[in-house]
Amino acid sequence: MNYFDLLKNNKTIRILASVQFIVYFGAWFAQTGVFTLLVNLNAPTWATSTSAMLAFLPGVLLAPISGVIIERNKPKKLLLSMISIEFISIFCLSFITNLSMLWLLFILIFIRLCVASIYFQTEMSLLAKILNTQELKLANEMHSIIWAVSYTAGMATSGIFIDIFGIKTAFLFDCFLIIIGFSFLTHLKIPNIKQKIQSNFYLMIKEGFNYILKNKIIIHLILFHSFIGFTAYETLVTLLAQHEYKEVLSTALVIGFLNAVRACSLTLGPIILSKLVNNKTLFFLYLGQGCGIILWALTQFNFYISFLGLIAAGFFTSSLWAYTYTMIQKNCDKSYYGRVIAYTDMVYLSFSAIISQLMGFLFELSLSLKVITFLLGTLFIFAAFYWKWFEKKYL
Repeated sequence: MNYFDLLKNNKTIRILASVQFIVYFGAWFAQTGVFTLLVNLNAPTWATSTSAMLAFLPGVLLAPISGVIIERNKPKKLLLSMISIEFISIFCLSFITNLSMLWLLFILIFIRLCVASIYFQTEMSLLAKILNTQELKLANEMHSIIWAVSYTAGMATSGIFIDIFGIKTAFLFDCFLIIIGFSFLTHLKIPNIKQKIQSNFYLMIKEGFNYILKNKIIIHLILFHSFIGFTAYETLVTLLAQHEYKEVLSTALVIGFLNAVRACSLTLGPIILSKLVNNKTLFFLYLGQGCGIILWALTQFNFYISFLGLIAAGFFTSSLWAYTYTMIQKNCDKSYYGRVIAYTDMVYLSFSAIISQLMGFLFELSLSLKVITFLLGTLFIFAAFYWKWFEKKYL
């Protein structure tokens, strides 16, 4: 079976994949719009790094309850509710016009990512319940490919779009695409899945937490998956646009092009590596990820040459994300899918939030962006040897 067979034979996957592409594509217009807005308003560095951090914080704070919410509610109803709230939060972004409204910007980013986090976890939990292991691996890889394709297309066009039409129009365009995604979801038909009938909300939270603590393999797998959270480059890319490449192109174009080049690599990686990824080769994928980021650090002296480093920095990312996520789903009891996925996102997003803030902090301490990027690469080299130890001890 391949990606096209799965799409052809499963209408649920077709709809979810279509909505994912449409909504993710639009999300990058809002994302680029937010960071361009901060630069245009001469926002301080802490505001940029905080905005990036807030994109990850909701998944961390919501984890104890979002898994229970997912297991107690019907997937379709939850998906439609979350995408509706996301529409409202994006629409309100268009009213941010000055630095005195930073507090509203932070709140809207937080709300948007809260509902986006629950939407994603609901979808991942649903896929784990309705697909077999082979289909699930393909679906996860396809998810990462669609994310990367929409990322590529969104970043490649959002910078140009904003440069021509403005930031407010970008937010409204994102709203328009969300409406299309909502209409697709209304046609979703999900097999009857038994929901949790446990009435004690807090007991379910405790059970999920204890389940993870008693399963050392799942704990380690969550950590391996969470290393991919260190590839949250939003703060780094924005700082490069503000300081290293400010004379090359406009801020929006620099952010757009850097992210688009990386996203091309994120797209090609799983397509080329899909049949090669297994427990034995994962060591080399983590090693390749680390070396790729280090190569990016060494090529940052020139905007265009840095594209080579960005390609290397993104080539292994999607495959690592998809395979480690599949391993977590495979090693989890079905009755705990929602809660385990929520805690997986909590740790993953914690890593992303930490690195986003740490990059801004280190830059304020006068470390060069080259050194910061180099240090980031060494974390994945550590992860490679961590996997060697884990494989020997548990697999």
